[in-house]
Amino acid sequence: MSYQVLARKYRPSTFSEVVGQEHILKALENSIEHNKLHQAYMFSGTRGVGKTTIARVFAKCLNCQKGDMPQVVPCNECTACIEIKAGRHIEFLEVDAASRTGVDDMRELLESVQYKPTNARYKIYLIDEVHMLSKSSFNALLKTLEEPPPHVMFLMATTEVEKVPKTVLSRCLQLNLKIIPETQIRDHIQSLLDLERIKYDEESLVLIASSAQGSIRDGLTLLDQAIAHGNGALESDQVKSLLGTIDQSYIIELVNHIAASDGDGAYLALNKITELNVEYEQVLKIIISVFHKISLHQQLQNSEDASIKQLAESIDPQVTQLHYEIALNALSKFHVHPHPKQALELCILRMLAFQPLSDGVSPKIEKKNSKLAVESSPLKQNKVEPVKVPKESKTEDALVEEKVLEESDTHESNMPSDLDTQSWNSIFNSLNLSMFVSQVFSEFEFVSFADNTLTLKKSDELINPTEGLKTEFLEAISTQLGQKISLIIESGEVVASPAAIEIERAQTQLNQDKDALLENEVVKDILDSFGGKIIDDSIKKVSS
Repeated sequence: MSYQVLARKYRPSTFSEVVGQEHILKALENSIEHNKLHQAYMFSGTRGVGKTTIARVFAKCLNCQKGDMPQVVPCNECTACIEIKAGRHIEFLEVDAASRTGVDDMRELLESVQYKPTNARYKIYLIDEVHMLSKSSFNALLKTLEEPPPHVMFLMATTEVEKVPKTVLSRCLQLNLKIIPETQIRDHIQSLLDLERIKYDEESLVLIASSAQGSIRDGLTLLDQAIAHGNGALESDQVKSLLGTIDQSYIIELVNHIAASDGDGAYLALNKITELNVEYEQVLKIIISVFHKISLHQQLQNSEDASIKQLAESIDPQVTQLHYEIALNALSKFHVHPHPKQALELCILRMLAFQPLSDGVSPKIEKKNSKLAVESSPLKQNKVEPVKVPKESKTEDALVEEKVLEESDTHESNMPSDLDTQSWNSIFNSLNLSMFVSQVFSEFEFVSFADNTLTLKKSDELINPTEGLKTEFLEAISTQLGQKISLIIESGEVVASPAAIEIERAQTQLNQDKDALLENEVVKDILDSFGGKIIDDSIKKVSS
């Protein structure tokens, strides 16, 4: 005998065997018990939650020959129950609407409605994926559906109930099936494995139940694959390899480095993950799940995972929400990215680059930037001398701190007596800034400088720089001017920013070069003869 997949082998034969859907089962059982049956039922819900299965069990209950009335629990022994289960009962017509969408198919189906059943109480029509019917087929069904003969029952199932016309829905008793909770899927899978006497571990059950995403059939299909992949047994490593998932500890390590703004550590952690040859989209989904758990614990204190608790304490809630949004946005655009690995890497880089602007959140600074932390520390502001320790016992941070304080005490002030826009632009162009910081602050216009406070103005459409960018900028300007500087950023119309002035200077130089070319008799003759013009991008200044 050929192998039968688990989803078919263990398909429920009574309502009590159905996993979940208690609200639907209770309604059907009460209808049968009190003999208050509707002429048409619409079962709607996502794939694999029991729509067709419940409809078949319901059909057996209606035509079970155990008693004179429909039975809440079918006997599964009479001719009607056996034939309905096998799909060959003459009064139980199961139709796949996806393959019989035309109006002629529907008319042919409804031709037998007027005839009473020969060996059953009801003539039952089960129409699967009913939303696939054409508009003409629905119209042909309407009148019969509204006033069917007392011996006819319509059962319809659909995964896209919104595509079913309202005129049809209004004639049906609609039953919406819910997705199955992971715990119920896990328990059901465990019971089947015990019946099949297959070895398993708990982690494998959790992985399969989670990947089923609320569908009991998907869970059993994955279980069949996992059993075949594991050669008759379930081991977590084999299941992870099959599903393309990884141990959460790898993700926790990655998130820890992101939380500490440790770019090098995050890159190494991500490299460990990519070496496992996993699905990059699945990795991103696990990252989203981790931030979701962190966010929940920060509000509800409901996690038992020690690593989640530690991350929830170390990451500001605003940062958690920011990283969650970045990951979610990356997932939404994942399928349009030509390289999945690059999409994942860019998501991590965005998390490292962006921090929310909040007075209550202090930027996390890497050890290599500890000089910046000293610059803004209370020790520096209050001019408190650091504790002197023997040179051989000083830590790296202590040596950096002492060096910064000594430089600040001996540095002469380079502050101009009257700082204006022109002198500020000159100072800005001489600052030792990274390319990104220079590009950001070059768009800001000088407003004023007073009481060691520098006021700059940015355009309304520009976002505020992050705390990390501000810190690097303030360190560079403080070093240049020989005193500690604070910064205020206003919003408004920007006219004379360093970037704008540089663009104006370049355009002026371009116009001068263009005029010089036009004064050349040879060039003028060529332009006049061929009706040509000088392309701006083609003008290059050649140094002598």
